[in-house]
Amino acid sequence: MPEILIQNADTILTMDDEARVLQGADLLIRDGVVAAVGRGLQTTGDVVSGRGCVVTPGLVNTHHHLYQNLTRAVPGAQDALLFGWLQRLYPIWGRFGPDEMFVSAQLGLVELALSGCTLSSDHLYLYPNGSRLEDTIHAAAEVGLRFQPTRGAMSIGESDGGLPPDALVEREEAILKDMIRVVDAFHDPAEGSMCRVGLAPCSPFSVSRELMRDTALLARDKGVMLHTHLAENEEDIAYSEAQFGCRPGQYAEDLGWTGDDVWHAHCVKLDVTEIDLFARTRTGVSHCPCSNCRLGSGIAPVRQMRDAGVPVGLGVDGSASNDSANLIGEARQTMLLQRVANGADAMSGYEALEIATRGGADILGRPDCGRLAAGKRADIAMWDTTGVASSGSWDPAALLLSGPTQVKHLFVEGRQIVRSGEITTLDLPKLLQRHGTLAQKLMQG
Repeated sequence: MPEILIQNADTILTMDDEARVLQGADLLIRDGVVAAVGRGLQTTGDVVSGRGCVVTPGLVNTHHHLYQNLTRAVPGAQDALLFGWLQRLYPIWGRFGPDEMFVSAQLGLVELALSGCTLSSDHLYLYPNGSRLEDTIHAAAEVGLRFQPTRGAMSIGESDGGLPPDALVEREEAILKDMIRVVDAFHDPAEGSMCRVGLAPCSPFSVSRELMRDTALLARDKGVMLHTHLAENEEDIAYSEAQFGCRPGQYAEDLGWTGDDVWHAHCVKLDVTEIDLFARTRTGVSHCPCSNCRLGSGIAPVRQMRDAGVPVGLGVDGSASNDSANLIGEARQTMLLQRVANGADAMSGYEALEIATRGGADILGRPDCGRLAAGKRADIAMWDTTGVASSGSWDPAALLLSGPTQVKHLFVEGRQIVRSGEITTLDLPKLLQRHGTLAQKLMQG
C-alpha cells in the first residue's frame, strides 16, 4: 500500500491526548497507520489535497441493527412506542433470510460511510430462515468498514411472557453454542483488527436471567465484549421492576453486566445511582439520540453521565427506529438535545464530535481508533467546508453548527472507501436496485 499524504488541510481535529487542533497541517498515512501529523510533511507516495477541508478521525457507531433498513417507515410502526413498534415489525423480520441480512448490511454500512463512519458495531439478535452472523461480516468486508458485530439472541417468546413471537426465539443451549462458533471463527483481537465479535443477548424482556449470566461468563472466558439494550424507556423500567424486582442497573450488576468490557444501548432512564454505578465500573453507554426522539423514549442524561465519568459513545440504532443512519447527524442531535435539557452551554460541538470519535472507540475497546496521532489506525474523514452548508461560517471547524452532512473523502486502515462523495468499493446503483427489490418483496408479503 503506497504512502498517502493529506496535505495542507484547513483544520485537523486530532482528538488526541492533547486535544490538538492544527491549522494548515498535513497527515501522513503509511501501512494503514497514521505515521505523522504536523506541518511540512513530505512523501514519495500519493497526495490528497486538504484545502477547504476539515479532517477528523473517522466517526464510530456503537449501536446499530443493520438489517432494519429494509423496513423503514413501516405503516403501523411510524408512531408507536418501543414495545408496539417491535410487535408490528417482528412478523416482517421473521420473513428475512441470508440475502436480506447481507444486502441490508451492505446498504447500511455504505450509508454510514457516507456520513463519515469508519468503525461500526452491529447488534443482530434474530436469525430467521438460515440467517447467520457471518452474512453481515462478509458484507462489511466487501464495503471495507471496520466492523464489530455482536451475536445477539432472543430466547423468551410470547408464550413464556416475552415480547417476541415464539418463531423468532432460539433455544439457549443453541445460542451459546453458536456464540462460541462465531467468536472462534471471526473474532480478531489484534490491534488494527477489522473484525471483532461481541456477545449481545437482545434485552431483559427477551432473554432469561440465566442466558444473561451465562453469556457474561462465556464472554470473559473468550475475552470478548458484552452488549445489550438497557433502560430505554418507561416501559423498560416498568418491566424490570415487575419481573425482576429491581431497576435495570441493579439487574445488570447482579448478572455480571458491568465493567469496561460492557456497553449498553440507550440508557435513557438511568437514575443517579445507576449513573454512579456505571461511572465506578467504567461501563459504557451507547447514546442513540435520533432513535430515542423517534420512539418518544426521552432525552438520555448524557451531560450527567459525562460529568460523572461514564464512558459514552454514539449509535444510530436501527434504521427502522431512526429511519436513517447519519452519524454526523447523531452528533449534532446529541449536542442539541443536551442544550434543550440543560441549557445552551451544556455541550459544545467539539465535545459532541469527541463523543462521536474517541468516545465511541473507547467504549468498543479500540484505543487504536478514534484519534489522529502517530501509531493510531488511519481511519480518517475529510469534510468539504467550501459548500453551501458552511458558506458564511466564521469557524468552518464547527462542523456540527454549520457543516456538511456527507463526507468528501473517507479512509479506513489507509484505504480510500469514499472519494469525492462516492463509495469506491462496490457498485452502489446495483446495490440500491437489489435492496429495493428485497424491500418490495417484503412489502408484498
